Amino acid sequence: MSSPDEPETRTHTPDRISAPEALIYAMVTVSAADRTITTEELARIGSIVRELPPFQSYTDNWLADAAQECGKLLKKPGGVDNVLAIVKRSLSPRLYETAYVLCAEVAVSDLSVHNDEERFLTLLADTLELEKPTCAALLRGARARHQTV
Repeated sequence: MSSPDEPETRTHTPDRISAPEALIYAMVTVSAADRTITTEELARIGSIVRELPPFQSYTDNWLADAAQECGKLLKKPGGVDNVLAIVKRSLSPRLYETAYVLCAEVAVSDLSVHNDEERFLTLLADTLELEKPTCAALLRGARARHQTV
């Protein structure tokens, strides 16, 4: 097994990844949902990984590697569905809301949530069996944090 700084190279679709990797996969997927990953979205993913406890032992190099692995999965047939399944298998239920709120943070970071990003957030919520009022509150909080003065 590889260390967090040296992820193993995968040649097949993994059944399970680490929880931090699963959170990265979810954020990368929401960012790529509209087929345009903005500078703001990339910066937000980077700041989340640098600042939040789930990622304390990980480096920027690891983030790039995890994002590339996720991108490879997304390019395959059924990519989004496969990523969602991997995310669900890899996270404990107590991290489901964390995955959703981090994705919401990325989606609103460029101050507009595109239809494809909204669809992904809905798919994520359905996959993780999150309640609609909870998701609405998490998305609203993310929007509030990204408002400009």
